[in-house]
Amino acid sequence: MKNQILTFNLKQPIIATLVLFMASFSALQAQNTTVEIAKKTEVTYPGSALTTDGSIKLIDNKGTVKYLQTSNGLTTLTNTGGTNVTTTTLQLGGTLSYDTYIDVDDKVFALDGIELESGEASTDATTKSDHGTGTGYTFLVRDEATGAIKKLLLNDLGVKGGILSLIATEGQTEYTITGADELTLFKTYVYRNGIKLIAGIDYTVATNVVTLTQTGYQVLADDVIEVHFLN
Repeated sequence: MKNQILTFNLKQPIIATLVLFMASFSALQAQNTTVEIAKKTEVTYPGSALTTDGSIKLIDNKGTVKYLQTSNGLTTLTNTGGTNVTTTTLQLGGTLSYDTYIDVDDKVFALDGIELESGEASTDATTKSDHGTGTGYTFLVRDEATGAIKKLLLNDLGVKGGILSLIATEGQTEYTITGADELTLFKTYVYRNGIKLIAGIDYTVATNVVTLTQTGYQVLADDVIEVHFLN
């Protein structure tokens, strides 16, 4: 029998292993922080009580002591209820430790099961308040410059308006509309003694002022000028 010489191409496995190691090391580097991460207070086990946050002491098979802890919107719940059983659960809920961005990369990011509500706009909402400290409803909006989610009062959406009745003086053409921030012609309706005037012909608007043109009519003393507006 002839001697056979077996050869192995070790170059490709070594290169593949090296690439894999470098990729793993880069991933670890990406998760590192520039500041030292402090260990939280260890979770205590007061009978059957439920303890939130803190760190859990772990010992691996080599006897090395390690700690499991959560941050940035995650919470550790430790339940010691039961006979010689300790259950640790990691769940959403908590305080963000630093700015957090989620790139959906053209994937759907959605919340199902949201209850449809109708109610009064909030009048006592404050900035950075926790739930339970105000009443009514606000809108969630996105700051396009930073991507931050913020809340907005319903009244700040520009969906507000009013009805104002004014008694004219002889030949009066200008009427200041109290409560109107910025009038627009197609959302301002003017009536003279109950008769609707034609927008852009019988009257014009600018900022919070309605101007009657008196085209084909004349404003008389004690005429009732009624203005309906939306901002």
